[in-house]
Amino acid sequence: MKIQLPVDVKIIVDTIQNAGYEAYVVGGCVRDSILMREPDDWDITTSAKPEEVKKIFRKTVDTGLIHGTVTVLFHGVGYEVTTYRIDGEYEDSRHPKEVKFTANLLEDLKRRDFTINAMAYNETVGLVDAFGGMDDIKNKVIRAVGDPRERFKEDALRMMRAIRFSAQLNYHLEEETKRAIIELSPTIANISAERIQVEFLKLVVSDHPEKVRELYEAGISKIIMPEFDKIMNTEQNNPHHSFLVGEHTIKSMLEVQADKVLRLSMFFHDFGKADTMTEDENGIHHFYGHPERSEKLVLEILKRLKFDNDTITKVAKIVKYHDFHPETNKKAVRKAIHKIGEDIMLYLFDVNRADILAQSDYGRAAKLQKLEETIRLYHEIIEEGQCVSLKTLAVTGKDLIEAGITPGKEIGVVLANLLEYVLEHPEKNQKDELLRYLDTIQK
Repeated sequence: MKIQLPVDVKIIVDTIQNAGYEAYVVGGCVRDSILMREPDDWDITTSAKPEEVKKIFRKTVDTGLIHGTVTVLFHGVGYEVTTYRIDGEYEDSRHPKEVKFTANLLEDLKRRDFTINAMAYNETVGLVDAFGGMDDIKNKVIRAVGDPRERFKEDALRMMRAIRFSAQLNYHLEEETKRAIIELSPTIANISAERIQVEFLKLVVSDHPEKVRELYEAGISKIIMPEFDKIMNTEQNNPHHSFLVGEHTIKSMLEVQADKVLRLSMFFHDFGKADTMTEDENGIHHFYGHPERSEKLVLEILKRLKFDNDTITKVAKIVKYHDFHPETNKKAVRKAIHKIGEDIMLYLFDVNRADILAQSDYGRAAKLQKLEETIRLYHEIIEEGQCVSLKTLAVTGKDLIEAGITPGKEIGVVLANLLEYVLEHPEKNQKDELLRYLDTIQK
């Protein structure tokens, strides 16, 4: 097995070796290289201690000396170089009480999370694969190194990482590894919201977002997002649906591209159904008000998981309007664009299509036809430059003041009235026309 190392990485590894120490690229970069994927970064492990690494290279940054990590700066890029180490006892499902340096590469590799991440490589020795990583790549397996319970006790986030890797690579969890996750899932409560968010998002935007189901099956979502467990058990006895709410949700995620906002919107769009289900006299389930309830849950959950405000705002608005379908005429679509916003409308078209495709086939053709007509009208309105917001209204606050309206709240009220008029009559969006109309309604 030969891996093509980037020139600068090869120089760093060779330089450490020429100084009398061992050095290898290690972990994810080795895995990705074997899989013919572009590594995000290149980590280097070495028998040299941090102070020795600092003596070898002219430019370094002390990024984690207590854990043996020095960042070597080479041509303006930072490369983490970490000393072989043995972790001491873990007390909080994340941090070891102490770290001991070792001269033994295998001691370092056996503390790593999964076999596919516990391989090292240099051009002198070749591939070091002491735990069957290559076999697990061949068999598409996520397997913990050694005793999975010990690995997950060391860092509970590894349980989510296992599921995330299975989603990114379309691998399956090895049975003992899966059993350990189920057994230790409550310990995910020890992990910070920020770290959980990173793994959850990588899972959601992966090639196989359906693997979020494994968070439920393993008992992890019960701890980090019990709202998801509720929809995984919510029935939809309704002609428009064939699946439980949770399964519909998962299927809908597969119908949109791997965009953060789109995938999160599909994941959360029906969360409110668990709290709004009613049953009529015929046994049919209804979910009146579920978009508003889902929006409230989005705000709660994404804030809880420390998502950024822009993502929270977009996803919440999309979820709020995901079940809003304007009539298929230009006036209705113009008003919808004004109400919802041009950017959110574009997201909603993808969300609506995915929602329909994840429902039963009852009325599907008609729903899709109506959606396509709405999309066509939207693009016509935008291409024609029709006014859908105050920023494209032909008069401004300054124009109104010059026309004799007193500055203050009244300006905003008048602008809103003029915009409403233009939404009804787009051809009237001209300054003279609007000022004449204003004279008319003020008399």
